[in-house]
Parts: sequence; structure tokens; C-alpha cells
Amino acid sequence: MAIAHSEIQETIRMVEIESLDIRTVTMGISLRNCADSNFETVKEKVYQKITDYAGNLKSVAEQVEKEYGIPIINKRISITPIAEILGDATVEQAVELAQTLDQAAKKTGVDFIGGYSALVHKGMTNSDQTLLNAIPQALATTDRVCSSVSIGSTRAGINMDAVKQLGEIIKETAELTKDNQSIGCAKFVAFCNPVEDNPFMAGAFHGSGEGEAVLSVGVSGPGVVLNALKRFPDADLGEVADVIKKTAFKITRAGELLGRVVADRLNVPFGIMDLSLAPTNAMNDSVAEILEEIGLESVGTHGTIAALALMNDAVKKGGAMASSYVGGLSGAFIPVSEDNGMIRGIEEGSLTLDKLETMTCVCSVGLDMIALSGEATPETLAGIIADEAAIGMINKKTTAIRVIPVVGKKEGEIVEFGGLLGRAPIIGVKPFSSEKMIKRGGRIPAPLQSLIN
Repeated sequence: MAIAHSEIQETIRMVEIESLDIRTVTMGISLRNCADSNFETVKEKVYQKITDYAGNLKSVAEQVEKEYGIPIINKRISITPIAEILGDATVEQAVELAQTLDQAAKKTGVDFIGGYSALVHKGMTNSDQTLLNAIPQALATTDRVCSSVSIGSTRAGINMDAVKQLGEIIKETAELTKDNQSIGCAKFVAFCNPVEDNPFMAGAFHGSGEGEAVLSVGVSGPGVVLNALKRFPDADLGEVADVIKKTAFKITRAGELLGRVVADRLNVPFGIMDLSLAPTNAMNDSVAEILEEIGLESVGTHGTIAALALMNDAVKKGGAMASSYVGGLSGAFIPVSEDNGMIRGIEEGSLTLDKLETMTCVCSVGLDMIALSGEATPETLAGIIADEAAIGMINKKTTAIRVIPVVGKKEGEIVEFGGLLGRAPIIGVKPFSSEKMIKRGGRIPAPLQSLIN
């Protein structure tokens, strides 16, 4: 992969002035051969395999970061969905396995480990049910374990029995972690159409189509895009798209270079580049501020969907030209608590839950890091999950839901999560019930386009 001298100079500028970083290098590890009839053996195998493969992930990434001068913010691990190796384990044993994963994550020094997961979009096995029952306690008793559940897909429809259960699981998790702003819910994602190679948390897992181990990269770069657009204040929208496209190309080239170096030194294959623009709470590192630079007075106002669609498409076009292996989610994250512009939009009244939901029709990730009042009912949470899953199912795209009903907080108050997770205003939900619909259960049938074969 040849890198021109001019690209190196541009990259230095992007790092020093424009907040360029690599959001994550994530090692995916298959745990399929860790299944065993003896549960103690399962725990031993899981711990040993994770620490063997990822033992040097943090140190190698930090060394590459120093050599190339580009920050790598997070080092993470994704694993085979744990429900697939639980066998006849009890709920208590499933919680123990989560604690084993946490110990392995701490031993390797990674920030998060994802894959405490189950795929139940069409039906649920006994081990899937065991894992779902274990999620609240698992998230409450671990620090670095992330969990996800697939409850819908374009081919299968939406498993509304699972959706109902997730509403209850999120409420229970919020209650168990209420002394820490219900933070357990920030480590859980419900998915429609999840991908197998997503390097971002909390939804990462190592899918069945993946190899034994692989190293994938998620870039960041909203600050770079924002600064690029500021140099063209009078450009028309076609020119705006071109600026974003060319900038995404440069960001992706830098990310792939570092990812391939890390993978080579760890002696694992390079996986994919996830092109997603991922904001942080740093100044001028906001997706919302990019939309406002395009011409919106405040994110959420009329025109927001069009601006987001333009930006998302341009990022994909530029990134796809820079990498042979684009994957993951690849688009734009709009996490409220991690984006200063999104927070400001809610505080100013231009951005509501309904508008955020609509924005997910054209961005990559869905409702992310949305803080709700702790009074939100399980049925309300399930209704939010069902709505977002329906957007993904009909549009044949990934959508995810990470909502946090913060116990003791009411609409309009601010909750501080700290660190990368940031802070968020408590956003309002509808005062009307969807309880009857949620209690019907069953499965929402797949749309007709699922029969394309």
C-alpha cells in the first residue's frame, strides 16, 4: 500500500489541527471451539483463547500509534455470540461467563469486549433464552463486557416476543445500575440486520462467516470533515459532497494503513475498514456540526434528513475508493451523548426523539445513546425498539437501539456518563401506551422483498 509524501503531510495536519484519530482497532476472535459439556472447561478455554490472541493487542496498537503519530483511541475485542457456546448452562453460569470475559478484557488491557450476544430475529433456542435472562446481572457485575441481541432482519421479520423481553431487560439493567446513572444500558444494543464484522461497541460480535481471528478498524474523523467544509463556505451542494468524499478518502487511507500494520504485527489477517464518522465530545468533532456547516441553523430543523443523506453517501463513496475491504456499518453515527451538536440541538428544541428516529432512515447506526426518563415503561422501550427495527427491516439496512432509561431522572435534566460516553439531556417520550400491541407478541412478517431468491 503506497502512501505519497503529500498524503503524509496532509495526515499530519489532520492529526494536529483537525482531531483525526482512529476510533478503534478491534480483534475478532472465534470461540466456537471453546464449547464443552463441562462448564468450568468452557470458562478456561474462553479465557485462554482471548488472552492468547489479544494479549499483545494493546501494546502493539500503542507502539504503532507512537510510530505513525496518529492516535488509536480504543482497543477492543469482539467474540462469537456467547449464546452459541452456552449449551445447557444455567443463568448463573452465563453470568459467570460474562465475568470471565471481563477478566480476560482486563488482562489484555482492552477497553471493551463485545459479543455477549444472541441472534433471535426468527426464533429463540434454550441457550438464547438463558443468555437474555442473564444480561441484566451480567452487565451490572462487569465493567467492560458489551451485549447485543438481534431481534429483526429483512429476511425474517421482527421477533416481537424478543422485543417485549428486551423492554423488560433494559428496565431491569437500568435498575441494577441505578447508582451509576443506569450505565449498564449503555453497554447493550438491540439490532435489526446486524453485521458480522462491526468493530464498534456496544454491538460488535464475531460472526459465523468470519475466520479464526481478524483485525478490523473503525475510523473517526468528523473534525476533519468539518474543517474541510469550512474552507468552502460558498460551495454548492454538489461541491460540498465532493469535499466530503475526498476527505473521507484521506481519512480511510490513514486508517487502513495503521490497521494493516497492527494486523501484520499481531500475525492475524486484516479484516475491514468501517468508514463510519464517529463523533466525540471534543470541540469541533461533531456530526451535527457538519450538518450545520452544510447550512442548518440547528440540527433537527427542516432539511436535516437531506443534509445527512448527502453526507452519508459522500463518506461511503470516498471511503470505498480508499479501501478494498469496506465493511461494518460504514456511514455516520449520531449518538446523542457523544456529540456536542446533538446535545445542543435537543437543548434548543430543534432535535426530538421523533426527528432522531427519522434521521436513522439515512444514516448507519440507529438510535444511539439516547437518555430517557427512568419512568419510561418496558412497553414504551419495546415500542421504540420495534419502530427502529421496522426502519431497518423495510429499508434493508442495519439499525440499532441503545436507549438508557436513567432511574431518578426526568425529561429536561442532564445525565453525566463520563469519558467517551459523555453526557445527555433526558429526552421526552410519548405519554401514550403501546402496551396492547407489545403484549400481542408473535412475529411481524418479513416484507416481500425478502424473497429475492
